[in-house]
Amino acid sequence: MTINPDLQGRSYPAAEVYDVGREKIREFARAVKATHPAHFDVDAATALGHRDLVAPPTFAIIIAQRADAQLIEDPEAGIDFSRVVHADQRFIHHRPIFAGDRLVAELHVDGVRAMGGGAMITTRSEIFAVGDGDAREQVTTTTSSILVRGEGQ
Repeated sequence: MTINPDLQGRSYPAAEVYDVGREKIREFARAVKATHPAHFDVDAATALGHRDLVAPPTFAIIIAQRADAQLIEDPEAGIDFSRVVHADQRFIHHRPIFAGDRLVAELHVDGVRAMGGGAMITTRSEIFAVGDGDAREQVTTTTSSILVRGEGQ
């Protein structure tokens, strides 16, 4: 199956809320070898002016990949995940991610470019903290590029 070129411009709405917990931040920090005390100790984080533990900058990938899953699982996309190679990931942080945040991500397909028998797909996840009612605060924008190898590649 080939990649659907009409994916470009498509958006996927925010799915389930991701609740950021202290232990999730600590586990992620350990996994990526982030050693700053503000990732582990509430007192250290608040001494720096944060309201709670602060997540390492790449923590946003957890929420972004949940949004990316909507595209990968979309039968109209034509993406065979076994043929996917991650090409690039970028983050623009509008504010830190804190323990206690409730995050959602909207996914936008910004580009689909044929490459040989495959395609390069560029997506953007807009990550927001949600509050009471319709309140949302922009937290992070992630941009990701994946190469979907064609048959025989």
